[in-house]
Amino acid sequence: MRDPYSVLGVAKSASDKEIKSAFRKLAKKYHPDANSNDPKAAGRFNEANQAYEILGDKDKRAQFDRGEIDAEGKPKFQGFAGGDPFGGGGPFGSARARPGGAGGPGGFEYRSSTKAEDFDADSIFSSLFEGAFGGAGGARRSTASGGFSGARNAASKGADIAANLTIDLEDVVGNEKVEVSFASGKKLAIRLPMGVEDGQTIRLRGQGQPAPAGGGEPGDALITIRVASHRRFKIDGRDLRCEAEVPLRTAVLGGRLEVETLDGRLALNVPAWTNSGKTFRFKGKGLTTKDGGRGDLYVRAEIMLPNGDDELAALMRQRSKETAAS
Repeated sequence: MRDPYSVLGVAKSASDKEIKSAFRKLAKKYHPDANSNDPKAAGRFNEANQAYEILGDKDKRAQFDRGEIDAEGKPKFQGFAGGDPFGGGGPFGSARARPGGAGGPGGFEYRSSTKAEDFDADSIFSSLFEGAFGGAGGARRSTASGGFSGARNAASKGADIAANLTIDLEDVVGNEKVEVSFASGKKLAIRLPMGVEDGQTIRLRGQGQPAPAGGGEPGDALITIRVASHRRFKIDGRDLRCEAEVPLRTAVLGGRLEVETLDGRLALNVPAWTNSGKTFRFKGKGLTTKDGGRGDLYVRAEIMLPNGDDELAALMRQRSKETAAS
């Protein structure tokens, strides 16, 4: 992935508030719900989300700034002291060729030979890594397998595993754990992060496949979130929208009407002479936001005529006659 500062378009000196603001603008701009005809938008959205995972976390941001982790949050090789692996401070410093071909303490001897048995690449690299990581003279090996092979295996990382997880809107606001299953049969119970969105990928460090060799790090688990469509609510950013059927009597005279929300049923006070299309707002009854807040719920009134109401029909006929007579 690109440098997270470049992805969010902020300077390295940017404040936490500036970073959060930049992420929100990109998330809103490239959200898949608003860019269904742009196949590249989802990639930009995920890239911004991954960049914010690094820069939005103070510890991870500090690690990235120090060069300890890369743009994906994975540990980076820190290099050798002094910057020169063959310098005095490097692990191979004692292995420089010297007059006569003899190495110093802890080093090894360069020599040329035409015999196949005299050229053992693994032995050479084993000597290098014993001198670098195993103490003077290679007295202590870095791993049980020893030498270059041991160091190589210790640095290996297990494979990542991936799965799609379909959640309901109730899961987004419920703060309850949900279970995700992987193709390998592994199951994990996770708590969804605040402000989780459709298409977002959650990375769980160390929950992937074990390392192929002892000493290596396990892989990660990557979970792509899919938010299922709801029979009643439509998503509008972090807000929700729905319609409510208002009886004609209530629309004319006013009254209380129960409205379904993700948090249960609430009473809506309908004023007299409410027309279809009038929208009511329930503050804080939408989806969760990344800062722990909630969006709003907007309810649009739809006036419903009663079925087979003879009295109403007679009244309307009478009013029509009176209007025509006048």
